[in-house]
Amino acid sequence: MSELKTAHRTPPAAATTPVPRTAAGRSARAGGRLATVLPPLVFGLVLVGTWDVVTRTKAVSAFFLPSPGTVAQAFVDAITDGGLLGYAWQTVVESAAGSGLGIAAALPLGYLMARSTVAARALQPYLAASQAVPAVALAPLLALWIGYGLLPIAILCALLVFFPMLVNTMLGLRELDAEVLNAARVDGVGRWGMLRHIEFPLALPSILAGVRTGCTLSITGAVVGEFVMGGEGLGQLLAVQRGQADSTGLFVSLLTLTLLAAATYGTVRLVELTVDR
Repeated sequence: MSELKTAHRTPPAAATTPVPRTAAGRSARAGGRLATVLPPLVFGLVLVGTWDVVTRTKAVSAFFLPSPGTVAQAFVDAITDGGLLGYAWQTVVESAAGSGLGIAAALPLGYLMARSTVAARALQPYLAASQAVPAVALAPLLALWIGYGLLPIAILCALLVFFPMLVNTMLGLRELDAEVLNAARVDGVGRWGMLRHIEFPLALPSILAGVRTGCTLSITGAVVGEFVMGGEGLGQLLAVQRGQADSTGLFVSLLTLTLLAAATYGTVRLVELTVDR
């Protein structure tokens, strides 16, 4: 009988022996990374190739559509000689400030609306209606109320990023497993402990998805703010280039904005992947 008990308590060798990382496993992971990177790379090459063919065949005038080579050379010159990095940095500062304000407002309010039916019913119609007001219409009001500079542009960015962050926070908290939350309450977990150790970690993927979308939109908010309220970022540079009919310069600025948005998106996505691990 004792031998049976001993045999029952002894774990099988497969459960205690770690599984070595095989070459096949490493190859599968490398293949997964390649499958993630390859499609957008191929699509981008197709777009640039089509663009190059159109300009080489002169189907469109170079004044309206400069060639990829011309834009690439102007981009390099703008970085080395034209102070493009300074304009880009100012836009990054404005968008980062706006994203910070948006996060500080959206996350607490999203938690309140997810946990309070009264608050959700009272605020949802107004928050939804606020999305019908374009940012271009809000920018002059902010300039009248606050003035010019970093603060009004950051507030405009925050208004743009606020809604997707709020919605994702609400959805992430509302979709939590009720049994898990009830078990924690039975164990005596308080409201603060529930938020810190259970609700926030479980809802974090959804929250970060909203932050990713909002931070990407903040670049647009900074540019719109500079168009209306002035500044020293890429929006102001675009306004100058538009006035000079500098199509190549416009393409360079748009390329820079695209790279900034992609870098912002990728940075937040990297944080998501780190959290998931």
